[in-house]
Amino acid sequence: MAMKPSKRFGRAFLVVWFALPFVPLILWAMANQWSFPAILPQQWGLNGARTAINAGAADAFVASTVLGLTVAALATPLGVLAGRALALYSVPFRGAFAIVLLTPLAFPPFAVAMGLDVLLLRVGVPGFAGVVLILTVIAIPYTTYIMRVGFGAYDVRYEEEAQTLGASKLFLMRHVQLPLLAPPIATAAFSAFLVGWTDYIVTLLIGGGRLVTVPILVGSFAAGTGNQAVTSALSVAAIVPPLLLLVAVLKFRGKAVTR
Repeated sequence: MAMKPSKRFGRAFLVVWFALPFVPLILWAMANQWSFPAILPQQWGLNGARTAINAGAADAFVASTVLGLTVAALATPLGVLAGRALALYSVPFRGAFAIVLLTPLAFPPFAVAMGLDVLLLRVGVPGFAGVVLILTVIAIPYTTYIMRVGFGAYDVRYEEEAQTLGASKLFLMRHVQLPLLAPPIATAAFSAFLVGWTDYIVTLLIGGGRLVTVPILVGSFAAGTGNQAVTSALSVAAIVPPLLLLVAVLKFRGKAVTR
């Protein structure tokens, strides 16, 4: 079936609307010299990317990836458990429970990080562990909400049918729950990964400057003058992994729905 012209125009408009802000970033990332009032760079090149690599961009990308994956590995299963409880079971004090889960979203991250910084230092919690702990708490509301919606469309009768046939809990998880809940789990994991990948405030304050991630590196260059090319190169590179991961999640969800 052919797509209506109005629908095609709407999609094209959305693509242009979201892509337009990235055009200056891409131009700056490829510019060795770009002075006002020139519309385009006077000299093209990749000096910004080279400077970023020499400044430790590779190590920062590894740190951000490890941080994002760790937060996703912790927050996703917790979100699955909380979402299942809220959607399928009669939870005592459901309203209070939901408020507690959403509380991390109500407080500014810098206030939480400033308040817990001294406490974590006194207890002796390592910087990376402290960052992971706080970001996991921040990510749980996202994973819980996504999984609550996922379990809302989940038919628990498949589990009951398998149990009557003698299926074990491991069999239920591998062959019933995971196949049916794979799309929302993938979405929840992606959201939790973004919390770790994009965080700046918590990583800076709790990490104490020793944990250098991509946002920290971008912020350090953006704070100075004359670093537009380096900042833009880092920013463009920072967008690519989440974008590729988002495309993979959307394709995975599409395949799972059509099965």
